[in-house]
Amino acid sequence: MIKDVRDHWYWRPNWRPGRSFYTWHVVFPEDSVVTEVHAAYQQLVDSLPGITPVPARWLHLTVQGVGFTDKVPRPDLDLIVEATRRRLEHFRPFEIKVGSPVVDVESLQLPVEPVDRMRRLRAQLRAAITDVWGRDSVPALPELDPHISLGYWNQVAPAEPLEKRVKALGGGVATTELTDVTLIELNRDRNQYEWTTYATVPLGIQVPRDGTGG
Repeated sequence: MIKDVRDHWYWRPNWRPGRSFYTWHVVFPEDSVVTEVHAAYQQLVDSLPGITPVPARWLHLTVQGVGFTDKVPRPDLDLIVEATRRRLEHFRPFEIKVGSPVVDVESLQLPVEPVDRMRRLRAQLRAAITDVWGRDSVPALPELDPHISLGYWNQVAPAEPLEKRVKALGGGVATTELTDVTLIELNRDRNQYEWTTYATVPLGIQVPRDGTGG
């Protein structure tokens, strides 16, 4: 049980204005199911105090970080992308279920299942980084709790009133297919996660033996 929500936008260690980060996300620019789910909850999000809404274009599911852009050489990044392509060539696309909103300590989020499949996907991304840099250079992160955030809290507030409003709306489960992962250059200078795409790697696509395709 969460007592209070807190401001999400404090500066984490090593983050500062102007600094960006390479990370693997699942993004949803052309996913009509996720777009419709987002739209269905907009009235709720707009009614909640102390929240920074996530626009549809910036919806994402965080999977695995790589490193700050000023610390990762582009040749290394390209090698990580190619290692990821090979690691995922037999990892088939899979169905995900997007649940009803829940109040987390820093965000209003939609839980995503199956959790075990998402964690196996992350394990492959981590293995690809290990292929290039070695095990000791893979960024350490908490165990993956897959979700899509509808908004981030921007102030400290009691959680209970927020939870009551969210639960009163109810909700359901939406189903879509996860077919690829995207390496992005992520920035948070404007109290919003924004990015440019570096590479998108499909799941379950065979890589030719000469490594020239994908």
